[in-house]
Parts: sequence; structure tokens; C-alpha cells
Amino acid sequence: MTQHMQEEELIESIIAGDKQLFALLVDRYKNKVYGILRGMGASHPDAQDLAQDTFIRIYRYLPTRRVGSSFSSWVYTIAVNRMRDFIRQKKPVMTADEPVMEPASEETPERHILHKEMQREIYRQMEQLPESYRLVLLLKYTNELSYEEISDITGMSASQVRNAMYRGKKMLKKQMERKGGLATYEAYSK
Repeated sequence: MTQHMQEEELIESIIAGDKQLFALLVDRYKNKVYGILRGMGASHPDAQDLAQDTFIRIYRYLPTRRVGSSFSSWVYTIAVNRMRDFIRQKKPVMTADEPVMEPASEETPERHILHKEMQREIYRQMEQLPESYRLVLLLKYTNELSYEEISDITGMSASQVRNAMYRGKKMLKKQMERKGGLATYEAYSK
């Protein structure tokens, strides 16, 4: 609770004109933002650029942030949305039959935070998977690509993609069971 209050005071000071304090927020969140972007499939240079752009947006929109809401959740939402914009700009728009964004109006702040926490834990566990399993899972669940699109990207056949997806999920489930986070995994994977 005190860190939340300190963070709110820091934000108020930045908005009031003490712009140098923004560096403290950047230091606090830069690794987490970078990690989310990398987990979503950004290359090292792209993740650095996207993280920088995320912090520029945070600085620009800081005065419009809803006071009292979770700042970290707001930061991660900006980063994820920036990555989604980046992905849409890079790939041709061919999936008109699938919705791109889930409706934000039905999502409560608590649900949003829990979802982000689950994602972070799953990404930590996914780092332990073989690269081919991790790539297929990230492309499917983070970037919301079809099996055919994943096949085109990875050079695998559609059946190899399905096989890697199945084995990756199974291995991830075992890791989550060992860690005691199976309920988190099952809630996220539905």
C-alpha cells in the first residue's frame, strides 16, 4: 500500500512539473515492459524501440490517467496495445473473420490485473520450453495467429504446428503443476 501511495505521489509530482522524476518510473518498469514485449514475440531491437515508444506514450498521457487505478496495469496495457499495433502494421490484414480486440468494457480492473499476472507467470514458464514449442504457443496465443499463418511463419506443416502446440501445452502444464500454478494455467488456457 505504501508503494502504491509513493507511486501516486511520484505521478502527481511529475504532472505538477517535476519532469525529471519520470526517470524513476522508467527505471521501475523498463525491464517488465521489455519482458512483455519480448514474450509477445518482439525481437530485441524491436522490443527496445517499442518499450521506448511505450514510455513516450505513458509520459504524454500521464495527466489523463484515471487516478486510483493501478498504474502498473495501465503501463502494461499501453505496452501490449503498442505491440498489437506493431504486429498489425507488420502483417497483412487477412483475418477479417476473427475479432482483433476483446471488448474492454466488460473487463474489470481486477480481472485485467489477474490476467496480466497469469500471463507473466506463463511467460516465465514458457522460457523453459524448447524454442519451437515456445514460438508456436506465442504465435497462437499472444499474436492470435491461425495454424496456417503459424505454418507460413515457422516453415512447419500445419500438422507439425498442431503437434508442437499439443506437446508445448502438455510440457507447460507439467511445469505449472510442479510449480503449483496449474489452476492459473487452466484459467488462462480456456
